[in-house]
Amino acid sequence: MTKDGGGTDLIPGLDELPSAPSAKPRAGGKGRSPKKGARRPAEESPVARIAVDMSLPHLDRPFDYLVPAELDAKVVPGCRVRVRFAGQLVDGFVLERAAESDHDGKLLFLERVTSSERVLTPEVAALVREVADRYAGTFADVLRLAVPPRHARVEAEPAAEPREEDGEPPEDDIGVWREYPAGASFLGALGEGRAPRAVWTALPGPDWTAAVARAVATTLRGGRGALVVVADGRDAARVDAALRAELGEGRHVALTAELGPAERYRRWLAVLRGTARAVVGTRAAMFAPVADLGLVVLWDDGDDVHAEPHAPYPHPRDVLALRAHRADAGALIGGFTRTTDATLLVESGWARALSADRARVRTAMPRVRYVGEDAQLARDAAARTARLPNVAFEAARGALEQGPVLVQVPRRGYVPGVACGRCRTHAQCVACQGPLALTSAHAAPHCRWCGRIAGDWHCAECGFFQLRAVVVGAKRTAEELGRAFPGVPVRTSGRESILERVGPERALVVSTPGAEPPAEGGYSAALLLDGWVLLGRPDLRAGEETLRRWMNAASLVRPQGPVVVAAEGSLPTVQALVRWDPVTYAERELDERRQVGFPPAARMASLTATPAAIRELLAVARLPDGAEVLGPVPVPPAPQAGADAPEKERALIRVPRATGPVLARALKEAQGVRSARKAAETVRVQIDPLELI
Repeated sequence: MTKDGGGTDLIPGLDELPSAPSAKPRAGGKGRSPKKGARRPAEESPVARIAVDMSLPHLDRPFDYLVPAELDAKVVPGCRVRVRFAGQLVDGFVLERAAESDHDGKLLFLERVTSSERVLTPEVAALVREVADRYAGTFADVLRLAVPPRHARVEAEPAAEPREEDGEPPEDDIGVWREYPAGASFLGALGEGRAPRAVWTALPGPDWTAAVARAVATTLRGGRGALVVVADGRDAARVDAALRAELGEGRHVALTAELGPAERYRRWLAVLRGTARAVVGTRAAMFAPVADLGLVVLWDDGDDVHAEPHAPYPHPRDVLALRAHRADAGALIGGFTRTTDATLLVESGWARALSADRARVRTAMPRVRYVGEDAQLARDAAARTARLPNVAFEAARGALEQGPVLVQVPRRGYVPGVACGRCRTHAQCVACQGPLALTSAHAAPHCRWCGRIAGDWHCAECGFFQLRAVVVGAKRTAEELGRAFPGVPVRTSGRESILERVGPERALVVSTPGAEPPAEGGYSAALLLDGWVLLGRPDLRAGEETLRRWMNAASLVRPQGPVVVAAEGSLPTVQALVRWDPVTYAERELDERRQVGFPPAARMASLTATPAAIRELLAVARLPDGAEVLGPVPVPPAPQAGADAPEKERALIRVPRATGPVLARALKEAQGVRSARKAAETVRVQIDPLELI
């Protein structure tokens, strides 16, 4: 961080700002000589370097303020304060106290201390700075993600005494890790306080939570803390239960959005104060202030839920890797499949592969069959009403005698896409051109964007008035299965209502990807429908994401249970599922991306704004040598955008991976120049975005 008192020589154009004096704090607020009775600075370390809560890129540095003598004992590094900045009172965090300032001008006094709780630890502050630089963001933006809002009542509660760790390992000190040849050595290194780093390809089944819990327990017995990040609250609840069974009550906390602000802050303070040394949570927990961090765990790193929607859009995989590197801690990045990003970590030598041998995989995996859906449906008239190929129909009918059957459907809703029944032209709303959909068999079509009812719809191409389904959703599939399997309960799980768990009795469970509930004893079979919907997405990661969703669903099936996937068997993604070999698929995918220069083999930045704003940023950006600018190209308007919304474009900047830090620095400096010039529009900058189109 720049320890600067607010000099304007660091950022071009700052002197032109009307608010430039705010960057040069002056004693007394108005520059006059202090009068009798005026505030006096503290005798020792009278200067506080403060991170002000301002997201302007050209002001992304700490500022020096004087510490009043009466607040000397309260102003401690890491506490929250209020300072006057640009004529307004704003929040800030004290980074450090110093004997003198590098700034040669007069300094303002800080106004008051909001709380003397040291909520910003030096380790987290350094991490926030590094993440901001990595993603071309500002310290203030990342800090909002790292430190939750204050709750005074919760903060005033007495801190619990930390519990002593039980140094005695359980009789079965390896547990489920014995299934992996390198499992014992991985746990042994954690127990000795070393820093093993592994990319873990987990065996199918529910035992992954127990494996994570055993790794955390081993780390705690070695005297260090642990942090586990999962994709959603349901996974967090499962790991929470496994940790409670492994560690007992009160030795860890779970941090999820469902807790509410007060309870979340209470648990976060327990971690900060050292009461709990292990944490499990969703992506916001990646900044949890775990003391003496010895292990970071990221489960299912390919899930797009991990992507942070707020600037500067950090990904837990990168943040946890930075934390492991800075703290010399172990790392475990795991999942049933493997991403190309994790494969790159193995290829670079930063992590080692951790997986079971092929003989063990064959006994644990389900039996996967594929069927070309269109061809089978054309021949199987009896199964056509259920929209199931005959192979899937027979597999489901036989498996229902042994327990529940999982049916994965890529789209939620009833019929989320319709087209003209004669010419197959996609049906669109006449008001906003959004796609039309159906909510039930008797409902009129409505627009998915603006909600307008299109009861009098006629095709703009041929004038026909009847519709046909293009994509069938989970609700329609459940309706069809109910007719095909009379007397069998049909349950649905999706965004509107997600089932937590299903029993061992026979039932058809229709679920969208990511919402599949585990079944007691496992599912007897699984049907993965409409594979073309997932594989046909215009996305760089379509194949990788499809395999991840398929394998996550198939992992809920009992060992050697049947799984039928409706997709062409010649596709590499389908073959990887049939062989249960995600590692080879990820290695092949990474090699293909390296040949064409796509992430993660290369680094990319996405710029989204109006055409004028993108041109201005590219004009002032000092891009590294070899940077390639792709586009800009028009960006489709958001569904909620009005007709008068400005036209936006997106440009991609591609550089070799080693040049990534230089690109981020150049874009951040360019953002600072535009901010100093008070540009009317901010350019959205994303480093290594999940979606490139």
